[in-house]
Amino acid sequence: MNPELLFALVTFAFVSSITPGPNNLMLMASGANFGFRRTIPHMFGIGLGFTVMVLLVGTGLVQVFDAYPISYTVLKAASVAYLLYLAWKIAHSAPAEAGAPAGTPMTFLQAAAFQWVNPKAWAMALTATTVYTPDRSLNAIVIVAIVFGAINLPSVSTWTVLGQQMARILTNPHRLMLFNWVMAGLLVASLYPVLWPV
Repeated sequence: MNPELLFALVTFAFVSSITPGPNNLMLMASGANFGFRRTIPHMFGIGLGFTVMVLLVGTGLVQVFDAYPISYTVLKAASVAYLLYLAWKIAHSAPAEAGAPAGTPMTFLQAAAFQWVNPKAWAMALTATTVYTPDRSLNAIVIVAIVFGAINLPSVSTWTVLGQQMARILTNPHRLMLFNWVMAGLLVASLYPVLWPV
């Protein structure tokens, strides 16, 4: 991979990882509701899950979808259903009562598995493996995966920190409830490009 293509890849990886999307919105909500430390498995699940996704998509998984076009429709329906479920969970998150458990953030495995129904993750993986690996060599695919792995974790961590800092002003249960409903609404809004593509 030449330096110009590598620079373009790094730029794409950063911009696509740091901008709002289902992962980042859920991390901000998790940071606000559970704090940074309890959200670490969620962040690592995204980072590793997406890196594995890039490797598998780049090495030929997309050909399976091309061979069976109905699988795109099934994936789309599963993505929409799961994102609506997650939005419902975020909207109904509540501060813990005194002495009660505070709920649980998404686990490492849940976050890693979520990448497979995350429309933004699919768009990023498909773009990265088609645009930045013109020869489709294993070496180029591994480089793309490593670049995303290195850039993704610090990028998504930013959203967790933002949520954690917002928790300082979300001490009132009504403000926290409003925040959770706004995050849920934004997560649902992130489905717009999936349901009504340009």
